[in-house]
Amino acid sequence: MIVRPIRVTDLPAVLALLEGSCRDLNNLSTDPERLAHRVRWAQRTFAGQVERADADYLFVLEDDDQQVIGICGLSGAIGLREPCYNYRLGLTCGSAPGLGADRQVPTLFLCNEMTGQSLLCSLFLRRDHRQGYTGRLLSTARLLFVAEHPARFGDKLVAELRGQLDSQGHSPFWDSLGRHFFKMDFHQANRLSSHGGKAFIGELMPRQPLYTCLLTAEAQAAIGQAHASTEQAVNILRDEGFNHQGCIDIFDGGPLIEAEVAKIRSVRESQTLPLMVGTPDEQAPVWLIHNRRLENCRITAAPGRVVAGSLLVDRLAAKRLQLQPGDSVRVVPLLACPSRALAQSQIHLPSSASDWRATRTALPEMLLSAKP
Repeated sequence: MIVRPIRVTDLPAVLALLEGSCRDLNNLSTDPERLAHRVRWAQRTFAGQVERADADYLFVLEDDDQQVIGICGLSGAIGLREPCYNYRLGLTCGSAPGLGADRQVPTLFLCNEMTGQSLLCSLFLRRDHRQGYTGRLLSTARLLFVAEHPARFGDKLVAELRGQLDSQGHSPFWDSLGRHFFKMDFHQANRLSSHGGKAFIGELMPRQPLYTCLLTAEAQAAIGQAHASTEQAVNILRDEGFNHQGCIDIFDGGPLIEAEVAKIRSVRESQTLPLMVGTPDEQAPVWLIHNRRLENCRITAAPGRVVAGSLLVDRLAAKRLQLQPGDSVRVVPLLACPSRALAQSQIHLPSSASDWRATRTALPEMLLSAKP
């Protein structure tokens, strides 16, 4: 499989991929005209024809039969062309010594803290491919792309996680807060925001701190909680160093997770090596490999071994990357895997047998046979 820039010719396949899904909740419209416009803009982005404030990198995951089975996106910068709003969780403290009373009340502050940062977005993988390391390849390929082209992105990467919804698809957070200021339901407001109409947020949302104790119990419980469907994607990003620092989505209360680019595992541990073509041994670890190009970038995951300062991979991996022996690649182990097979990547073994057993549960099936 290969992650590559989207093309106009991918439109029918992408629309078929998204059919029946609620992608408008993930910054990915299923409207053919909107999607076509975004694809054309993404092509301009990869060609280096737009400024960082307008950059929209859109990738597809393609199998060896050239079938599109996934999609993901990456915005160069958010909030530079139009405001980017979030809530920051805070605390208001009050005290009345004469009454022997004090109170700490959680509050929400409207903020623009993510302005200028880069956004991971539009992640969707076909259901029958959500096993092994396919989802990790699709998600982390963007991180290796950032490692290769850091000047095109902000100091941080952020990801907006879908918040809690009830069995009817309603947002308790929105119903308790947002609907009082916007005469529309949650889905209408979220769709309008996703399609570029964010100015209304600043015009209608109160600027004063909001006391969470005034919300319903269901809304309070939803603050900073991600939807169950995001669990796999969240775990992948947490492995890379992303965490929640207190910002939430203003619509459904879902958490924003963030990481400094320089501290992201796939960025920090990546290196450039010459490519060598051969036959890696059966226990060779899986690497995330980028051909170091921009407009014609291709990223794959393949078993490989560092030999004499080069990365040894098989012919199929080299073919996927459209590279020849001796070409330079940017690489990083796909997993922070504590295995003897990754010794050349300076990954350390767990200190106890229980640590090793816990780690093994997260490995793809193809690596479970590796011995500690």
